[in-house]
Amino acid sequence: MSAIAVLGMLAACSGQTAGGAYGGRPGGGGTSQASTAHPLPVALTRVTSATVSVQPDTGPVAVTTEFARKLYASAPIVVVASADGTKLPAAVREARAIHAPLLLAPAAAKASATSKATDTAEAQLTAGIQALHPVAVFSMGLSSTATAALAARLPGIRVVRRVADLPMTGDPASLRDVTVLIHASAKASRSVPVVAVTTTAKAAGATVIDMTGADPRADPTVIKALARLRPAAVVAVGAGFGTVTQLTARLAVAETGTQLPGGGQVMFPGRRLIALYGHPETPSLGVLGQQDLPGSIARAKQIAAEYRPLSTVPVVPAFEIIASVAEGSPGPDGSYSYETPVADLLPWVRSATKAGLYVVLDLQPGRASLLQQAKDYKSLLALPNVGLALDPEWKLLPGQRPLKQIGHVDISEVNSVIDWLATLTARDKLPQKLLVLHQFLLSMIAGEQDLDTSHDDLSILIHMDGQGTPGNKQATWNAVTATAPRRVFFGWKNFFVMDHPMLSPGETMTKTPAPVMISYQ
Repeated sequence: MSAIAVLGMLAACSGQTAGGAYGGRPGGGGTSQASTAHPLPVALTRVTSATVSVQPDTGPVAVTTEFARKLYASAPIVVVASADGTKLPAAVREARAIHAPLLLAPAAAKASATSKATDTAEAQLTAGIQALHPVAVFSMGLSSTATAALAARLPGIRVVRRVADLPMTGDPASLRDVTVLIHASAKASRSVPVVAVTTTAKAAGATVIDMTGADPRADPTVIKALARLRPAAVVAVGAGFGTVTQLTARLAVAETGTQLPGGGQVMFPGRRLIALYGHPETPSLGVLGQQDLPGSIARAKQIAAEYRPLSTVPVVPAFEIIASVAEGSPGPDGSYSYETPVADLLPWVRSATKAGLYVVLDLQPGRASLLQQAKDYKSLLALPNVGLALDPEWKLLPGQRPLKQIGHVDISEVNSVIDWLATLTARDKLPQKLLVLHQFLLSMIAGEQDLDTSHDDLSILIHMDGQGTPGNKQATWNAVTATAPRRVFFGWKNFFVMDHPMLSPGETMTKTPAPVMISYQ
């Protein structure tokens, strides 16, 4: 079922008019007997507050009448066309020309129609027209019988079938602060209600933008338009726009104009990350630290370039930086985890950002709290192109030491980090953030099926970190992907030394499901 989501339409009425009076149609030359001495005003709704509502498509009549009432305080002329599409193109032209709302009459609105559904639709149309206080209704595509029946239900309002019988109207003050988003699927289907709603919007002077999906954050063109327009009201037409709360939050993010490397504000499936893993100061921890900063950026871009011919989505180079490093000594806090100072990581994050890279901060917590360590890097995680990775392998219980066992984390601790990161992202109106969970044994995440994937502000990915022969790694991949919770994405790691042999980009991309993050260590 499609829906029309309406933002910011609770408003006071305005009776402003402008020049451009005409008889019948603009530039029509001369006036008909039905013309009035002065053009009748078209009063549009003045937006005074931003509120969101989601209106289900309960039928073409209800949708078009309710939509028109939210844009027009009053309209001297209302155009009515049949919901079966008869004469719809002509109705669209006339409504646009005279700045009139376009409503749909039930397709079965004939003298012989007695069904309850038809009666209900006719009552909705009648009420919708009366609420607009028109002087005249322009019937287009309705039979003479249906037109007469409509006139009988509208005492005091002329129902006409000729342009020459329409009164003169003035041009309204356009609703330039209103933007209408049209879902691509709705537009492609040439839905009659969508055409009518779009016509009403354009007749009122609203801006109409076509979308490629239902999430405004996923479309770079929509993001740019919303950031430029900063509309006081947005009307989203089509299916899948989510709840009122969800749509409001998504629009707030889109209007910032901030986009992720590769475009858009939704992490996956709109891009593929190719990352160097390691620590800037320790070459033994991974390829990221085996050259200086400019060299690491160049190397990340070079490896990413090898994937572009293999990927149907943009390929984005990335850094996965080990922010907290598991170590053999307990350290001053007894955590067996060294937290790299933010000041030491900042040059890497800034340079990566400037070069168009995404950055993931990896936590090897030891005995420390994952949540507390994440909070320690809050200033970096508040940047739009910085995500977070949790490494359960290095999570220790009291009495345990690194490298003596494979660590594990309880899902409750993971979810606490997810809640905090989602709150930070939503508060700052940031693009979706990536949350990575490293895993090569099912036991590493206790209670994994309770992973919270409900946050619209996060994209959660399980990263398969197994090393060894291709056969062993494939078995690990199969186990990890088969038991993962729903609504997660998957990543793969290639080891230059520990894999025997390391897969080529082409071989890596044969995995099912195709990994959307591929890191190199």
